[in-house]
Amino acid sequence: MNKLDLKITGGTVVNSDETFRADVGIRDGVIVALGKELGDATRSIDASGKYVLPGGIEAHCHIEQESSSGIMTADDYYSGSVSAAFGGNTCLVPFAAQHRGQKLADVLTTYHGRAAPKSVIDYSFHLIISDPTDDVLRRELPEAIEAGISSFKVYMTYDKLLVDDEQMLDILAVAKRHGALTMIHAENNAMIKWMSHRLVDGGYDAPKHHALSHPRSAESEAINRAVTLAGFLDTPILIVHVSTEAGARIIAKARYDGHKVFGETCPQYMFLNAEQMDLPGMEGAQLCCSPPLRDRASQEEIWRCLQNGTFQVYSSDHAPYRLDDTGKLRAGPTPPFTRIANGLPGIELRLPLLFSEGVMKGRISLNHFAALAAGNVSKIYGMDHRKGSVTEGKDADIAIWDPELTRIARAADLHDNMNYTPYEGMPLRGWPSVVIGRGNVIIENDQLKVARGNGEFVPRRTIDCTGMPGRVAPELNPAINFGVDLDL
Repeated sequence: MNKLDLKITGGTVVNSDETFRADVGIRDGVIVALGKELGDATRSIDASGKYVLPGGIEAHCHIEQESSSGIMTADDYYSGSVSAAFGGNTCLVPFAAQHRGQKLADVLTTYHGRAAPKSVIDYSFHLIISDPTDDVLRRELPEAIEAGISSFKVYMTYDKLLVDDEQMLDILAVAKRHGALTMIHAENNAMIKWMSHRLVDGGYDAPKHHALSHPRSAESEAINRAVTLAGFLDTPILIVHVSTEAGARIIAKARYDGHKVFGETCPQYMFLNAEQMDLPGMEGAQLCCSPPLRDRASQEEIWRCLQNGTFQVYSSDHAPYRLDDTGKLRAGPTPPFTRIANGLPGIELRLPLLFSEGVMKGRISLNHFAALAAGNVSKIYGMDHRKGSVTEGKDADIAIWDPELTRIARAADLHDNMNYTPYEGMPLRGWPSVVIGRGNVIIENDQLKVARGNGEFVPRRTIDCTGMPGRVAPELNPAINFGVDLDL
């Protein structure tokens, strides 16, 4: 038997659907054995008293990305990936953003050029589609899907990014034809603009008033519309960063009806609330994000929806804009909330927050944690042939979690390029002590062990929606619509 490159001994392996005691044998970047007495290894890591979990997959983050108003995020692919790795992640899937007039091939060339020389962990991309021209729909999107970019995002808000309902149907039709997943930022643009204008005109323009400018019904209306459009074509969608119970219930009902709908929420809707935005000066700008923070009751509702499986995905939505003139205050020292860059940092604390407040406080099981950290994401985004579980034959992407490690969340201790964290001062119990990607030790003893460019691009497969039957709209069913076949 060939000697192992690395052996992890004495730990408890935890996947989405199983927990067992076993050693883990790794060779050539792949898990090759699980069990006892695995033989000799070049190196062994003792995981006694610890949990051996799949490395986290952070599948919703904005890294080295220009916003629609031209503001670059604070993290590039080096600082962003390092921060992700220290938080127990071994793979990330940020956005490659198309702005109006850009070709998708050029967008992907730009983002590959940013990620390849810098990222310390593996990566893929979601495309953001803001300009669905005929060429994009007929040629460029299918080519991107063929190249392993099997998911893309559309916006129902933001004037420079939003697509109208007809454009969304065009994009959803391409997704259906080629087996891709469409991610949707679902908020009603008109309601937000109407509310924002009236707040600002009335003199209510402080950062805290941002929380009022995105009504709950703006989210639920848009989610309902998105579910209806996707259901008409019977194509899969994922509603990102859900912040309201009403929105979650629409997703749950759609799934009950068999529609191909997935839901995601984020730490900010579970651990933060709008009351915390009532701060002096521009300090509240730190907490401006969209959808906005809600009230304490909403926090508990989002927790419940995470616990009951309404949300299959839990992501940071890391959108790092510093509290200075490069980010939040780009429009001036005291801008109205309508001109404050939207987004919160959180890529490093996503999993420690959930482990501490979820697992260690008995709100979710270790298996559910593994599913939210990596297992569900790997399946939904077409990576489970390589990642998402501690299984023989898969990439040796592993995070060893120590339940006895305690930390206090402090911006000064994190590894992103931010000058604050919204979770400052939170006590956390449980932390990843060793992080391994494709068999390489990335993090150990609170130190980075790999160089820039260690990460590799991961082409992804198309989504498998087996077990989600959907419903064909009668107008699109040739059996009952006079034989009309629109070739969807």
